[in-house]
Amino acid sequence: MSEQPLHDPAGPSAVGESRAYVLDVLRAASEAIGVREVAEQTGLHPNTARFHLDTLVGEGLAERRTEGRGRPGRPRTVYHAAASPPVPAGRRSYQLLAQMLTGLISRTLAQPAQAAVDAGEAWGRYLADTPSPAKQIDTDEAIRRLTAVLTDVGFAPGAVEERPDQVIPLRHCPFREVAEEQRDVVCSLHLGLMRGALKEVRAPVGVDRLEPFVEPSLCLAHLTHTDQDQPDHAA
Repeated sequence: MSEQPLHDPAGPSAVGESRAYVLDVLRAASEAIGVREVAEQTGLHPNTARFHLDTLVGEGLAERRTEGRGRPGRPRTVYHAAASPPVPAGRRSYQLLAQMLTGLISRTLAQPAQAAVDAGEAWGRYLADTPSPAKQIDTDEAIRRLTAVLTDVGFAPGAVEERPDQVIPLRHCPFREVAEEQRDVVCSLHLGLMRGALKEVRAPVGVDRLEPFVEPSLCLAHLTHTDQDQPDHAA
């Protein structure tokens, strides 16, 4: 039998820093609040805030409802912290599920890495803080926005380094256990996510390639100007 753990770790470690901050905001609110209020108080992009809120609902730590129609305009969805800790519903096995699904992708798709890049790009666009059509984004601002997305997801990105090309060091992989087993799919997904985030902000820079696990806790995202070719693969 494989030594891969069948269950996810229990306890507070399963809640990331950004999600814990969102939960703190809900607990401090005197009434149910919407995605916009949570985003403003946490500094997260609204799509990222909504992702964390819906995850908290799924974990039983928050509750979601639609406001009554007495207010003008379209009814909005609001959230509040659960009144009491959720009743344990058994152990979670999302890590095992991720292993199974990435394995399925690798076995059944003709080009699993490219499919992962495409899926990651769609999510990167969704999570990025889209600028207004009139705003022109320079390289520094584009990297700042990409770093914000990577931080929210849990990659712990560092400042851009010269090695000799420009790279963003990623010092924590939030999907490390799965990536070690299914590197081609998971790392390609991460590559696509970064590319999608930069494309969404119309950045003059892109991600040429992702160099995974150059050290046990370090991956390198290699940057390039967008007028250069960007091969769709993870190193």
